[in-house]
Amino acid sequence: MPSDLIILGINAYHADAAACLLRGGEVVAAAEEERFRRVKHWAGFPAQAIAYCLQEAKLDLGDVTHVAVNRSARANFFRKLGYVLSGRPSPLLLAAKLKTRKQVARIADDLAALPGRPFAGAIAHVEHHRAHLASAFYASPFAEGVAVSVDGFGDFASAAWGAASGTALSLDGRILFPHSLGVFYQAMTQYLGFPHYGDEYKLMGLAAYGGPSRRAAVQPLLTLRDDGGFALDLKYFRHHTDDISYEWPGGAPVFGPLYSPALVDALGPPRSPDAPIEERHRDLAFATQAVYEDAFFHLLRALQRRHGHAALALAGGCAYNCLANGKILDRTGFKQLYVQPAAGDAGGALGAAYAVWHHTGARTAPMTHAYWGPSFADAELGAVLAERRDTIAAEGCTLRRFDDEAALIEAAARALADGLVVGWFAGRMEWGPRALGNRSILADPRRADIREMLNAKIKRRESFRPFAPSVLREAVADWFERDVDAPFMLEVVAVRPERGEKIPAVTHVDGTGRLQTVARAANPRFHALIAAFYKLTGVPMVLNTSFNENEPVVCRPEEALDCFLRTHMDVLVLGNYWLRRLPAPC
Repeated sequence: MPSDLIILGINAYHADAAACLLRGGEVVAAAEEERFRRVKHWAGFPAQAIAYCLQEAKLDLGDVTHVAVNRSARANFFRKLGYVLSGRPSPLLLAAKLKTRKQVARIADDLAALPGRPFAGAIAHVEHHRAHLASAFYASPFAEGVAVSVDGFGDFASAAWGAASGTALSLDGRILFPHSLGVFYQAMTQYLGFPHYGDEYKLMGLAAYGGPSRRAAVQPLLTLRDDGGFALDLKYFRHHTDDISYEWPGGAPVFGPLYSPALVDALGPPRSPDAPIEERHRDLAFATQAVYEDAFFHLLRALQRRHGHAALALAGGCAYNCLANGKILDRTGFKQLYVQPAAGDAGGALGAAYAVWHHTGARTAPMTHAYWGPSFADAELGAVLAERRDTIAAEGCTLRRFDDEAALIEAAARALADGLVVGWFAGRMEWGPRALGNRSILADPRRADIREMLNAKIKRRESFRPFAPSVLREAVADWFERDVDAPFMLEVVAVRPERGEKIPAVTHVDGTGRLQTVARAANPRFHALIAAFYKLTGVPMVLNTSFNENEPVVCRPEEALDCFLRTHMDVLVLGNYWLRRLPAPC
């Protein structure tokens, strides 16, 4: 076995640029570039994420044997050529595609520009969806199953699937450009006044407030095929004929409108981003989610019947649709589900690296936690706080250090039980978009008023956005309708009706919660905190939201301190340090 094989996986020149590093087939480090650049969904070459991965592994680029990229210009080449010859797309669209291809081709030059010994290994280009499938199955605990990737587009396809067993992973089918569930959902997200890249989660949150009155109007946008596939009615979209601008000025990806005037004719005027949300918008969000789920489950049911496996490993940007994920086991024949924490395009870096590694014939260990990012020693945290001591005092905060971790956890649990909002910074940063107990803002899920306060004064975001419950794994069955492992906060599960009134802050308007299950083995400190809160309150969970304020999740202690000082959090736990903002005098 080539235990000295060192593989650097990257997602470059696309949103959520990222890097990961495998040594002997095992993950050493993984992170998104946005966390270092401080620009959401940063696109481009992930130089800082690469530097972090190498530093964590105590290597430099000259030690790397393979660089794996989750894009391949040769993938579906003849299908692309056929479309160009028959579809007559805009010359500007073709020019944009050529520009992207040139950017990916220059990765060797970008690697050569990095500091340290030069890279002398091989660059492997892995088809976009093959990388997604690899990230889904090889990170899973399944010996065999079906792997499925669904997203906007990558390498001329929007979905792909295959059967998997051991180290073998086939790619049995694809849905090709211009048909895409991701484009359908993104277009409707834009139409409903959420224009930024990645705003789909806003539509998901809004859908719970709507009803079915507009479903018949949205249904014609998407047709289901007998083989399990789906097709867009292309008259409602413009991505296949026009130049849809996809740029990243300053690193932030920007997409032009994907919907056509025909969609406006059918559904009425689009909502402006600063306009009030009306009943029509809520109902259109509900309809969008319902029509999406129809097509998604139609595909999954067909694949389960075709392959007969009970286990499903899911990836692609659409794998972040946690509303649909929570219904998969009810709506399809699958009995087990795994979604790795960075299921979207960032995870393509992991999948490309996995795809290269598994040519060795050795299966990797399953990914049971997401803590693959930077951590900071106690001395580093203390130095940051010492440097900012005057600012901390001027903001009316007290500072102390706990030598006893049990006492720190007890103090934090009591603060939460007393209704305080706690910033929690500990250990290695999470891989993927969710804060899972190491870069989190925590609160008491029993407080009915806390959701409005968090959205308005700390997160500074839309009032309809829900918050997640982080639950002791051993208590899930008592509080939720399904006893599931959901360590990465990627499934919405119904709260038991008799329990919902006890945890209003994390129970969405439709009676569900976006669940994170917390196992002691995966995160002992976070598990201990929730257990201490449970002992005080009888509630085995805390409200958990990402440690940020309209920015990427904090990575470094300086960012956590800045976020704490400029918002209305009451307590900051930074490793073993405790900052308490004193109440303002009456």
